[in-house]
This record gives sequence, structure tokens and C-alpha cells, in this order.
Amino acid sequence: MQPSTLPLSGHDGPYPAPVDIRGFTVRPEWVDYNGHMNVGFYGVAFDLALEKLMVDHLGLGEVQVNALGQGPYVLQSHMNFIREIQPDDAFYFRFRLLDSDQKRGHYFAQLLAEKDDEVCATQEALFMNVSHTTGRSVPYPDWAATRLARMVDDHAGLTAAPQVGEQIGIRRK
Repeated sequence: MQPSTLPLSGHDGPYPAPVDIRGFTVRPEWVDYNGHMNVGFYGVAFDLALEKLMVDHLGLGEVQVNALGQGPYVLQSHMNFIREIQPDDAFYFRFRLLDSDQKRGHYFAQLLAEKDDEVCATQEALFMNVSHTTGRSVPYPDWAATRLARMVDDHAGLTAAPQVGEQIGIRRK
């Protein structure tokens, strides 16, 4: 498939800073024996929200795969779990695009409780555009690279969260 010279969905900006993605609730099957949302389902929830960001704002994700045979793959992810989310709790996400180039994007997202807007978890991740034919990275179409760069610019003035770039490890004195 040839890269599309026209956007598939989404919009050219300006993009909200940050982008809020709403409409999530802890599903019963996401609750573990500790009585709260299981760690594995945080990744699922972040992925569902990322897909909405990709499709609704950038015109990427599933619409891109269906039209072009290429799409974003997450290469690396780091999550922080800050506060429990209970059964049936409503929550939402805030996304900030930190950086991008012709093939990749780097974002930071927060999962927040609807009831008090407190951050419950964060995810920092790197994604890359991958051809479904070759399984290798490919450049985004020009319109998509332009949109990613615009979102980075629109988010540049946001204050960085303390978790951005945080290393994992046991802290020793």
C-alpha cells in the first residue's frame, strides 16, 4: 500500500494541551483478588486511550492500518502506579506528546480518577510506525509527521510531570 497524501481522520490542530481522553470505567473483569484494578489492565486501559488519541486527533491507529497497512507499535513503556482504582470507578487520561520524528513518537500519559482528578497511574512510552507487510519501521506519511510535530509544539509549554524520564530501580542510601 502506498502512503496516503491525505489525512485519514483526526484534525490538523491546534491540539489541546494536554489532550483529555474520557469515558472509562473499571470493568468487573479488570478487578483482581485484592479488590482493585489489576496491574495488567492498566496497560489495556492506557492502550485503549492511546487508540482514541491516535484516531480522533491524529488520524493514525486502526484507521491507518486499514488504509495503509502500517501503524503504531509501542516499543517501550514505563508505568507508575500511584493510587488504587476501585471497581466501577470512572477515570480518564491526559496525554502529552513529548517528541516525534518521521517514524516515532514519545508520549507521557496520566490516568486520573473522575471523582477528584487525582493521578492514579502514569505511562511514558515510545511508539514507532511499522509496516504490516515487512514488519519493519517505515516513515509516517508527511501529513501524519506534520500532525505529530504540531502536537509536540502545542504541548511544549506544559510542565513536565515528575515521572517523565524516571528510572526504575531500588533506591539505596
